[in-house]
Amino acid sequence: MTGRRLAAVAAGLLVAALLLLLPLTLRPYGLYLMSLWAVLTIAAMGLNLTLGYAGQVSLAQGAFVGIGAYAAALLTTAGWPLGAGLLLGVGLGLLVGWLLGYPALRVQHHYLAFVTLGANTLVFLVLRNEDWLTGGVYGIAAIPRPTVLGYPTDHPLAFYYFCLGVLLLVGLGLGLLLRSPWGRAFEALRENPVRAESLGIDTRRYTLLAFAIGSAVGSLAGAIYAPLVQYIDPSPFALGLSLALLLMVVVGGAGRFFGPGLGAAIAVLLPEWLRFSEGLYLILYAVLVILVLVFLPSGLVGLADRLSARARGEGR
Repeated sequence: MTGRRLAAVAAGLLVAALLLLLPLTLRPYGLYLMSLWAVLTIAAMGLNLTLGYAGQVSLAQGAFVGIGAYAAALLTTAGWPLGAGLLLGVGLGLLVGWLLGYPALRVQHHYLAFVTLGANTLVFLVLRNEDWLTGGVYGIAAIPRPTVLGYPTDHPLAFYYFCLGVLLLVGLGLGLLLRSPWGRAFEALRENPVRAESLGIDTRRYTLLAFAIGSAVGSLAGAIYAPLVQYIDPSPFALGLSLALLLMVVVGGAGRFFGPGLGAAIAVLLPEWLRFSEGLYLILYAVLVILVLVFLPSGLVGLADRLSARARGEGR
């Protein structure tokens, strides 16, 4: 085993140990933040597939989180298990994401961003105005937490491990997808659509698949978010969430498998660490994010890769 692989294995074991053992020392609010990190990482992983691997700009990922959250909330408050909400949310995410992919067949770059921005606004307006279905601005309360394999997840620590387990399953699924011919087709689509089509890749099909799968993963995250907070209304699923998820992908490293997790950690935890500055913490957070975007265009994971490559070069 090479030194690089050993270092990667050691880092992975360290991260796994922290994710499993650190929550045992945390209070309920800390466990909530860790659970929120896991949920947002799942949503950002879906956007990373669409944007980072397939090269399709989307400002609608927050809307798909909302679709999944409302699907889970409506079914679980009506007495259905969370599994039914997960299936409904993922199914709706696949369908709407597939439909949203059609504009990507005609427009690209900032034009596509405006199209997905409009889709995000449309979903938000439906969630806010269709009181008969979503409860409107009053939202949906008393969302129950699931029982998994006979174990209730009402306790914050139990629900965190549930979120962590779902994150692991999603990560394994996306990892296998990206190593498959589909993953290589997505990367070819991102690098040069014309060349990909000349090589026999059905760019139309893979563009639609990138939107559909990425959107479904976002809806899955929303279906877990609903029982995490146990009350939802339309406001969290406005444009701000889509921009925050985009920020997580870019800061962590678009097209890097572990980028969304690192970006979500920065977005969720850094504001908490900066609260000592009281009213200045949002300014400090914004400045740090701007510095990362300006000086680290490949994200934090890209910086780690460059440092590792430089260290190997100096070692020879």
